[in-house]
Amino acid sequence: MTAFTSVALGIGLAAACGFRVFVPLLGMSLAARSGLLPLADGFGWAQTDTGLILLAVATVLEVLAYFVPFIDNALDAVATPAAMVAGVGASASVLGDFSPVMQWGLAAVAGGGATGLVQGGTGAMRGASSASTGGLGNVLVAGGEALLSVLTTALAIFAPVLALVVVAGLCFFGVQALLRWRRGRPPVRAAGTADG
Repeated sequence: MTAFTSVALGIGLAAACGFRVFVPLLGMSLAARSGLLPLADGFGWAQTDTGLILLAVATVLEVLAYFVPFIDNALDAVATPAAMVAGVGASASVLGDFSPVMQWGLAAVAGGGATGLVQGGTGAMRGASSASTGGLGNVLVAGGEALLSVLTTALAIFAPVLALVVVAGLCFFGVQALLRWRRGRPPVRAAGTADG
């Protein structure tokens, strides 16, 4: 695997962690066990039986919990930092051919950045869904996020460069949507100021 492909793979897995924390880690574990994905030193636990079972249980619990209205919003308080840690770890796990400084630097900046952008977007979408549908629309959002996590994980493992292009596109359009949304909001006025 080339250096560029490894970086693309790491960013793809990290972005998938922004949709669901454990889905990409489970996918990484399955790919490593089947010989499709060599893991960096220190990440061998992911391909053990115990690692696979723990990741599978965590994945099922996480995916199901997001289908419960209002619990999904509460989970975001925990999921955001957990996704960042998982995204950086998933990136670092496939960057074993780099020096440790480059491995963790790339994982933190590129992987963490991709995770943060995706997780921020999903949290905002879920919050908007809760506000506009009383939480009832969150089931659709949860299903979409779980599906996107699976698809992004699979794309990262089987076509990492394409995954990088897709992630870059998602991030670009996500930032554009956020900027349009912010421009459409009325300005915040300081307390005690009068109009006109």
